[in-house]
Amino acid sequence: MGRKVKSDFLVASPSLQSGAARLFDFYGLYDVYNISPNEAQADAMATFADWLVVGQDIQGAMEQAEELKKCAT
Repeated sequence: MGRKVKSDFLVASPSLQSGAARLFDFYGLYDVYNISPNEAQADAMATFADWLVVGQDIQGAMEQAEELKKCAT
């Protein structure tokens, strides 16, 4: 089906190491999130990525329907 679109780029991507480091981050200084130049651009990028994922879901459903159609005949 191709490459999946990453639509969670505005949130932090935690790892095991960052999770362990948060145990000792008593003042919340370790919290770092992905940023955008402004709110409008962040919203536009997120909306665009969401619609790409919707398109991929529709494409996947169409491919699955074609496979089922081939199996039925």
